[in-house]
Amino acid sequence: MADETLSRYRESIDNIDAALIFMLAERFKITQAVGEHKAKTGLPPADPGRETVQIERLRNLAKSANLDPDFSEKFLRFIIDEVIHHHRKAGAQG
Repeated sequence: MADETLSRYRESIDNIDAALIFMLAERFKITQAVGEHKAKTGLPPADPGRETVQIERLRNLAKSANLDPDFSEKFLRFIIDEVIHHHRKAGAQG
């Protein structure tokens, strides 16, 4: 016999995972455009000052959402590193 409560929880988790994927796809679409702009204008692929501000801002958001700020920083750092990797590739191609 199926556990209805567990099934509902899992359905919600599946919906959240799908939303995360679509949000990440949209974010990477925008950061790709940023990378192309940086390559065209000769800007560096990374902006450490902005990264520091963003990480601190999102750590504070995580705290207010009762999410581990260290986890949120690791997650954001992973995304930022991937974006910089794409920016460097765009700069090498441009």
